[in-house]
Amino acid sequence: MYLILFDIDGTLCLTGRAGWRAMNHACREVLGVDDAMAQVEFAGRTDWSILRDVMAKYGRTLDEALLADLRDRYVRHLADEIQHPGTGVKDVMPGVGALLEELRRREDAALALLTGNFIEGARIKLEYFDLWKYFRCGAFGGDAASRNDLVPIALTRARESGIVNGEPAKVLVVGDTPNDVECALVGGAIPIGVATGGYSVEDLRAAGAEIVFKDLSDTEEFLALLR
Repeated sequence: MYLILFDIDGTLCLTGRAGWRAMNHACREVLGVDDAMAQVEFAGRTDWSILRDVMAKYGRTLDEALLADLRDRYVRHLADEIQHPGTGVKDVMPGVGALLEELRRREDAALALLTGNFIEGARIKLEYFDLWKYFRCGAFGGDAASRNDLVPIALTRARESGIVNGEPAKVLVVGDTPNDVECALVGGAIPIGVATGGYSVEDLRAAGAEIVFKDLSDTEEFLALLR
């Protein structure tokens, strides 16, 4: 049995920056400043760590209560922002729908998420594109500040949900950023890079991914990893 853990933004879909706008709205409500997200790196990071850095920039400590408040505000705004056209790409990434359908049919593969999104945000994004139905569990941006802690959490959830029994033969982490590659390597998983986000094939190989796809449009090429 293979456990295949998918990132969301830039890997499964892009949302026309709905998440960025929603988080900016949430931070504005709490901090009283416009464009609070300016100069804060967010690609491949957890929502928890992004908000921690934004708060620190303005002299605030992200304690449990503040994190919960910002999460709730963000989720509320995301549910609205996801409905707008936004800027940039807003679509499912090439080949994703066909690949998920094929993987769902296989008895030797289990699907889960490994994402920096809060679980509530992940659901809003994936339900908008009708992709949430493929995933029964995962590890999310509210589970840990560091993405590097998420592989064991995802594996535990996969066991608890019954989609895998015992140790999977291999755990694959499919993502579009060097942070996805790093968290896979730290967690003892195999990183599978996909250059549909902001990083090139060469960037992902340089980060340590031996297997990198330009995109996921060749279903058979991906399925060959499971043989």
